[in-house]
Amino acid sequence: MTAPTMPTLLVLDADPPPRLGRLTGRARIVHTDEGGLAARLPEADVLLVWDFTSHAVREAWPGEGPRPRWVHTASAGVDHLMCPALAASGTVVTNARGVFDQPIAEYVAALVLAMAKDLPRTWEYQRQREWRHREGLRVAGTRACVVGSGPIGRAIARTLKALGVTPALVGRTPRTGVHGPADLDRLLARADWVVAAAPLTDATRGMFDARRFGMMQPSARFINVGRGALVDEDALAEALSKRWIAGAALDVFTHEPLPPGSPLWRVPGLLVSPHMSGDTVGWRDELGSQFVELYERWAAGRPLVNVVDKSRGYVPGH
Repeated sequence: MTAPTMPTLLVLDADPPPRLGRLTGRARIVHTDEGGLAARLPEADVLLVWDFTSHAVREAWPGEGPRPRWVHTASAGVDHLMCPALAASGTVVTNARGVFDQPIAEYVAALVLAMAKDLPRTWEYQRQREWRHREGLRVAGTRACVVGSGPIGRAIARTLKALGVTPALVGRTPRTGVHGPADLDRLLARADWVVAAAPLTDATRGMFDARRFGMMQPSARFINVGRGALVDEDALAEALSKRWIAGAALDVFTHEPLPPGSPLWRVPGLLVSPHMSGDTVGWRDELGSQFVELYERWAAGRPLVNVVDKSRGYVPGH
């Protein structure tokens, strides 16, 4: 009697690679880099996109031959891998929903406190050995507009609320506790803190432009922990330079890593961080464990969770 063939798991690698020891003897694991992905895709039953900064899947997917039945990306966003051919296929796509929610919420809270209490200048004055007294802002009693009503946006709203901030969530569809797109401009105009945590879709690309920065209060601060392309970066730089808004913090950018010659490094009032808001000690192990648990569900024929609606570009639901 012939032994059943083990499924082939293809891993688009990044350094360090995922720990998949629990799948020994349960999957034929093949590792590849961007250059080898197109040739390897036809032999794979499952694709793990461990290198979630790569666009290789989007480029290789339309090629010849069979395609994996399931693709999992070790990230919340899926815009780096989605293409028309993948969207139209019968392949199931899942993401790392749930891993980054609270870490990103804590990071946003840290940015709010840092900007309210003027910590960047405090550290700069310390390096210069200058004693400069200033007055900070009170965070409790302020208002936030959080754009993106998924798990990350909801975690941000809960965490800010614990600081005494009144948050308003904005999502694709209005529902209890969530405002729809029609309310966005009104909420932006009264917010002290505007937080972008939305997925990147055709509807959200470039949504924070000169018009929207122009309608914010001069005292408002803007934070982007969603996707870089949500923001017109030139418009944000102009808004800060002309003091249309009081400050901003970007953790994600249209082009990453941010080139050393980018003018964003020198924009007054802008905090730049290297796409690290969700990355806490042990985060890669958590991503690996999440995938293994999903693989066990898939191998047992049970329904997968974190299934992305490929037409929308994110996991639907509350």
